[in-house]
Amino acid sequence: MGGDHGPAEIVPAAVQVLRNNPQLRLILVGRKDDLSRLLAGYSAAEIERLEIRHAPEIVEMHEPPSAALRVKKTSSMRIAIELVKEGAAQACVSAGNTGALMAMARYVLKMLPGVDRPAICTTMPGIHGQTHLLDLGANVISDSEQLFQFAVMGSELTSAVNNVASPRVALLNVGAEEIKGNDMVKQAATLLSRSHLNYIGFVEGSDIYSGKVDVIVCDGFTGNIAIKASEGVAEFISHHARAEFEKSAYGRIAALISMPILKAIRAKIDPRRYNGASLLGLRGIVVKSHGDADRISFAHAIEEAIAEVQKNVPDRIAARLEALLIQDAKP
Repeated sequence: MGGDHGPAEIVPAAVQVLRNNPQLRLILVGRKDDLSRLLAGYSAAEIERLEIRHAPEIVEMHEPPSAALRVKKTSSMRIAIELVKEGAAQACVSAGNTGALMAMARYVLKMLPGVDRPAICTTMPGIHGQTHLLDLGANVISDSEQLFQFAVMGSELTSAVNNVASPRVALLNVGAEEIKGNDMVKQAATLLSRSHLNYIGFVEGSDIYSGKVDVIVCDGFTGNIAIKASEGVAEFISHHARAEFEKSAYGRIAALISMPILKAIRAKIDPRRYNGASLLGLRGIVVKSHGDADRISFAHAIEEAIAEVQKNVPDRIAARLEALLIQDAKP
């Protein structure tokens, strides 16, 4: 029921993903009358693997997480997460209030052993492939041990979902030199260099879209600014490109000529293809969709959840952390 568009976009996304995944079953959690009305336009065959679970309350986008956690116990968000805990669902996907989703997921599902705090992780397009970036805002401040945990979680997610045997892991810093950065980042670098992860050192903000590394780790304050700045730059370029093409007849002709190239570039960097940020470190799979996601974007978030279920990501993260703790305990 959450997000900027609510079930008007989420329901069509759910039906489309069902078409593409014959073994999939989906539960739509929300106000039954609203959801039934939107499903009325589909055939029985299209929605036979779709179930509605009624939830009378909605967590509003502006609602404080603490209030939502304390009061909204029959909200669609809370019930969806509880379905994962009960085993009635294998993953939860939501476009709703990020803070409330994080708070409820942490409270209901609990953390994996060896993980202090969850991290928000998403896929970024790159020149030479894709990169997983975390944390994107779950933790404004993170110490070196938590950055190390983020690295483990990001590495396992990349290994599982992208089939990368030994993901290249880097720390986001103000420079690539070892002497750069604050004590927190330097201490995290020491921990990573002593681990069995494929740690390659520091990278700068300009490397986020290079694709030269598979996982980039940072605290949530830095990561959130990085991704929001990226969204702003993308909108800036798009705005001025349209303005220049529409400025004159010559510009409009140039736009027509270059349209195939522009469409190809847009397809590669289309943010809808990369929608679906994972809440890593929980005893269950929770995927956060962008709040303004349309049906195409939300479908990608569901597909991300499917991939994590198929690869059993939480168990892989738990096993990797346990193995690293055993290795550290050896003399």
